[in-house]
Amino acid sequence: MTYWFDGPLAAFDTETTGVDVEEDRIVSAAIVVQDTPGGRPRVTRWLVNPGVPVPPGATEVHGLTDDHLQRNGRWPAPVMEEVARSLAEHCAAARPLVVMNAPFDLTILDRELRRHRASSLGRYLQNSPLCVLDPRVLDKHLDRYRKGRRTLTDLCAHYEVVLEGAHDAAADAAAALEVVRAVGRRFASRLERLSPAELHTLQAVWHAAQARGLQAWFARSGTPEVVDPAWPLRPELPAAA
Repeated sequence: MTYWFDGPLAAFDTETTGVDVEEDRIVSAAIVVQDTPGGRPRVTRWLVNPGVPVPPGATEVHGLTDDHLQRNGRWPAPVMEEVARSLAEHCAAARPLVVMNAPFDLTILDRELRRHRASSLGRYLQNSPLCVLDPRVLDKHLDRYRKGRRTLTDLCAHYEVVLEGAHDAAADAAAALEVVRAVGRRFASRLERLSPAELHTLQAVWHAAQARGLQAWFARSGTPEVVDPAWPLRPELPAAA
């Protein structure tokens, strides 16, 4: 019997101008598809001219400069269309989507679609609902008492996954895919009887509980930051009156 963590997976990642999903823009994206563990991945990359300046701090993270993006990037509208259609195709093929910290990448894609296509991610997925595997949520639930951070770099180190070229969308997507396979193997006794669709539903519950715990910790420490419990996609903010 082949379990989901040994079957086909597609991973999605973006690099952006910042960490505000409502205001920042996508500068690169990638989808990595792998049919079996160890199989040769199929990689699709997009480079975007976001139409706004890229802050120096963002460039320090992913290395993409204004000049490079203006010379080599494509306009956002057709790119967002292609990315959304590709994700919908993978969902229609019942291929689970691996997205590290899914509420960030999927929400910023949704906002870009609203900005440039007068559409939404939900419209592209109306006939093929999302089935997401988020390595951060899975790891935090299955190994909740482990100390330390849980960035992609940290998870790769913990699960002995090679991450070459961190903060490149394709490299990060490939690494997240391998982390999900490693999580599945390590916790097979707890996961092998669950389908990806069942796991998708459970992760929404797990993420909400994790968000409540983090919000309580922020409250105790006097930090004003608000943690959004929505997963894998944050709802659109209501328009200002």
